Amino acid sequence: MLNLDFFTKQKAYFLSGNTRSIKKRIQALEKLDSSITTNESRIFEALKKDLNKSNFESYLTEIAILKSEIKLIKKKLNKWSKPKRVKSTLASFPSKDYLLLEPYGITLIISPWNYPFQLALLPLISSIAAGNTVVIKPSEHSPNTSKLIKEIISNIFVEDYVKVILGDSKVATKLLELRWDYIFFTGSVNVGKIIAKAASKFLTPVTLELGGKNPCIIDKNTDVKLTAKRLIWGKFVNAGQTCIAPDYLIVEKSIKKNLIEELILEIERAYGKNQENSEDYPRIINQQNTQRLISMLNDQEIIYGGNHNVDKKYLSPTIINNPDLKSDLMRNEIFGPILPIIEFNNREDIFKLIYNYEKPLALYIFSKSSEFYNDIINKVSFGGGVINDTMIQFGNHRLPFGGVGESGMGAYHGESGFKLFSHQKPIVKKGNWLDISTRYAPYEGKLKSLKKLLRFLN
Repeated sequence: MLNLDFFTKQKAYFLSGNTRSIKKRIQALEKLDSSITTNESRIFEALKKDLNKSNFESYLTEIAILKSEIKLIKKKLNKWSKPKRVKSTLASFPSKDYLLLEPYGITLIISPWNYPFQLALLPLISSIAAGNTVVIKPSEHSPNTSKLIKEIISNIFVEDYVKVILGDSKVATKLLELRWDYIFFTGSVNVGKIIAKAASKFLTPVTLELGGKNPCIIDKNTDVKLTAKRLIWGKFVNAGQTCIAPDYLIVEKSIKKNLIEELILEIERAYGKNQENSEDYPRIINQQNTQRLISMLNDQEIIYGGNHNVDKKYLSPTIINNPDLKSDLMRNEIFGPILPIIEFNNREDIFKLIYNYEKPLALYIFSKSSEFYNDIINKVSFGGGVINDTMIQFGNHRLPFGGVGESGMGAYHGESGFKLFSHQKPIVKKGNWLDISTRYAPYEGKLKSLKKLLRFLN
């Protein structure tokens, strides 16, 4: 039974003003940064147990971005938090107009299992920076990391300020019945719809970081060898369990054979001929998801890989040639180490295929032709993208990260994250030394003057 006393306590803590001080926000983030450093080996161990991640991959994809985000906020928070002057209008003259960025209040973060440490703490950092209290509900599917997150947070924050609640979907459902001031969710589209429906009960603002079938388009005018190297890294880091991983390739027919050869060479260069023995190749999160991925291979033309062991949660890097577009593999987001390859003859083939799906979270194009990639970028809607690489858009804090349509709503990272968890409150400070009487009743005989004044103002 979930004890809901924490909710009342967090509300009281926020109303007391304890989260408002910029100095205290920075101190809170410094404590978190220090604890991440102190517990680095334990973080590695937890991620190894949950996903078989190497220490290098864990640091790169889970820890480094958190430390970078805290460093940025410590440097910029004072500037970001200052009232922003806005140019006033002649209609309100004389006045001083500005924006105040204020915290929403009590915030809920529901995080996923694929990057269980980073995707729980990155929105936490933004929410603390904005001056909110936070409850984190991490995924039950990554139990070792979730338990460690709870321990770390409990050691550095009072639960009236930041609290971690462990549990399954029933616990999440209970939490969603409460009246939060903001909800932040990272996960699947189906669960995102449940979150949005729950938030609508109280008209709670919500950010949904979801996913989708991210296309990767490869033009004939490209460096095939370098393209293969960057593709294999982006697709198979975390065993493909990444919301912005390339989901499928759309390859110009004339280079398809050469690309496949290079992809295979690059897989074996990165992980060896027997990837199950590689220290650098992660595992699927659980047996259920392993079985789901294996079932996607049914009746497909496997040209490389396909080896699996459900008990060990292992599926090797797998390449599929000309997949059945009506199959589960191509109707649903893969979220695993399976790479379907579809050939195209002309640009119309590309658009016809992409338009068949919902708007993706990411889109990738490999081409030396600016006309080619600009045409696609301008005609396809997606969350964010990269030309001639994969996934690196996530690493630039100056770029807001988020989806569009079914791939999500709202964007964060850096200043965008601070603003996401802040309400921008507009204020107009009106001067008293001048007062134009036209706006006051009675209005008889004033319409002509009003129209003349508005034409002047516009």
